[in-house]
Amino acid sequence: MTRPLRDRTRTAPAVLLTVLGLLLGASACATGRAAPTDPKAPAAAAAEPDRIEALPDVPVPRLPVTVPSADGRQVTVTSAERIVPLNGSLAELVFSLGLGDRAVARDVSTTFEQAAKLPVITQAHEVSAEGVLSLHPTVVLADRSTGPAEAVAQIRAAGVPLIVLDDAKQLSDIGPRIDAVAAALGVPGAGAQLKERTQRQLAEVQAQFPAAATRPKVAFLYLRGSASVFLLGGPDSGAPSLIAAAGGEDAGTAAHLTGDFTPLTSEALVEAAPDAILVMRKGLESVGGVDGLLELPGVAQTPAGLDRRIVPVDDGRLLAYGPRTPQVLREIATQLHREAR
Repeated sequence: MTRPLRDRTRTAPAVLLTVLGLLLGASACATGRAAPTDPKAPAAAAAEPDRIEALPDVPVPRLPVTVPSADGRQVTVTSAERIVPLNGSLAELVFSLGLGDRAVARDVSTTFEQAAKLPVITQAHEVSAEGVLSLHPTVVLADRSTGPAEAVAQIRAAGVPLIVLDDAKQLSDIGPRIDAVAAALGVPGAGAQLKERTQRQLAEVQAQFPAAATRPKVAFLYLRGSASVFLLGGPDSGAPSLIAAAGGEDAGTAAHLTGDFTPLTSEALVEAAPDAILVMRKGLESVGGVDGLLELPGVAQTPAGLDRRIVPVDDGRLLAYGPRTPQVLREIATQLHREAR
């Protein structure tokens, strides 16, 4: 697929976050068809509450600190009184560290309950520099998906410390990302606690699902029905690490796809032959639920389609790669390893 040109390299999860921002920012992304009531549909698997579990003790930032930014700068942070995280995964880290009461804004992909009352300072994941600066932040957290570049430059020109973090694309990125955010906010001890808790929870989830003799092939589909966007994930989609940890095999990688996504076609799905299909929950709703998904080219003819073996996960959590990833992994593994219907 042709990807939009930007002044910075964008990873697959970054591209998904941008499209996800469009999806979450729209008043409704459905095609007008109501999702069917289906006792066999994955809606029967209740989603985890959309809440953050903060560390029990509220840390006190020890500042100033000077930390590296992923865009090659050294950034000095002197205050963490007013924090602006510019995407949902960064907001998740701020709140998990126990600093949520210092957050003064959120972006459109930040959907968990504790942040619901914060003002939104993005439109379709594009940052409003004026909106950010009007809230008088003392530190701004961004990553390589944050844009436009002019907004980032404007925030920095106003003298606000802005740290860019590398995008998280797999489970092994979680620890370094926690460390980086905690260091930038002057709470490295809390970061160590959060990292230990997250790694322990990941290990506990994986221990619940011992290695099976065969690993089901799982296709990650990105769906946006209102825009007729239907994509099949490849090795760089951000999902293979989760699929592997949940005991599956990424179908796009097994089918020798390259890059992040390819347009969904009957031929591509036949080649992938997934046993299960992983989707974002709002994306599934946007095509009319499981019945609508089965109407897309080739889906009904796959083993996953024949068994109606669809695994939905909340949009804001699926590829966040943070403290809630153990919940996501448990959700995927539980659905993936249930008996095929």
